[in-house]
Formats: sequence, structure tokens, C-alpha cells
Amino acid sequence: MNQTLITPLDNGPLLVKGPVILQDAEGNPFPVDKPQVGLCRCGHSAKKPFCDGAHRGKFEDCCRVEK
Repeated sequence: MNQTLITPLDNGPLLVKGPVILQDAEGNPFPVDKPQVGLCRCGHSAKKPFCDGAHRGKFEDCCRVEK
């Protein structure tokens, strides 16, 4: 895969597949050593910006493209 794909999962994180550099607001890189990573979008994760599954039962959102 030569492109990065970001998919908002139903009631879950943003799933990022492919090469990515993830930085904090000061430009410090987060270690990303997996081919895919889940990024928190509910605000409940103790491992922000990464998803730790804390959204279960506390977050609902299903993004769809308007047609």
C-alpha cells in the first residue's frame, strides 16, 4: 500500500492504515510501529491520541458520505 487510508469506524476510532507520521502539537513524534493504528475520536481513551477501547458503550457516531 503506497497510500494512507483513514476510515472512521462506526462507534469507534479513526482507523489509519499505511505509512504515517503522527506528531503532538509541539512536533514531537508518537511512536507508530504498526501497519495500522486506531486514533481516539471519543475523548475517553487513557492513551490519547490512540484508541484503547474506552469508547465502548459511551460513544455513538456513524460517519457516511452524503449522496
